[in-house]
Amino acid sequence: MNVLVISTSHRTVSNSEALAKEFARGAAESGHSVELVSLRGKQIQFCKGCFACHKLGKCVINDDAPEIVAKMHDADVIAFATSIYYYEMCGQMKTLLDRANPLYDSDYKFTDIYMFTAAADNGEYVPQRAVSGLTGWIDCFGRAKLAGSVFAGGVNEMGEIKGHKALVEAYEMGKKL
Repeated sequence: MNVLVISTSHRTVSNSEALAKEFARGAAESGHSVELVSLRGKQIQFCKGCFACHKLGKCVINDDAPEIVAKMHDADVIAFATSIYYYEMCGQMKTLLDRANPLYDSDYKFTDIYMFTAAADNGEYVPQRAVSGLTGWIDCFGRAKLAGSVFAGGVNEMGEIKGHKALVEAYEMGKKL
């Protein structure tokens, strides 16, 4: 399978990206083709709501989003990694999801979507709104489903996730693809 892993954190030593990398490692070890894309350093503007993408099959905004969206289109599996900001996915992830609007009318390949989240707060309730936001996007794609998610709580400082049990969960999830 063609697996696309999208890290949405802008941190250089990102806790959520560490989860993404472990998922990618597990998937690669299981023989899948894996690409990890980071939004760090990418220019992604807000969707204008012009719907030109429905006529053209691609976005008219000239930035880094169309290239990522094309990769999303061709992937069998997409995994998103995000830090939790105020009990929700980070803004750059939401912006990318909005900019993925050209996929709506397309013959996209993806069926399984995964989500990896990290936050300072430890409560099990912490990722619920972020997961709900992603499932709202997934619900617009009839062949797609949320296939799994992993949350690492109690991690705030860069790299604090080292040794966290969620890293093993992410790796095992990738291995099972």
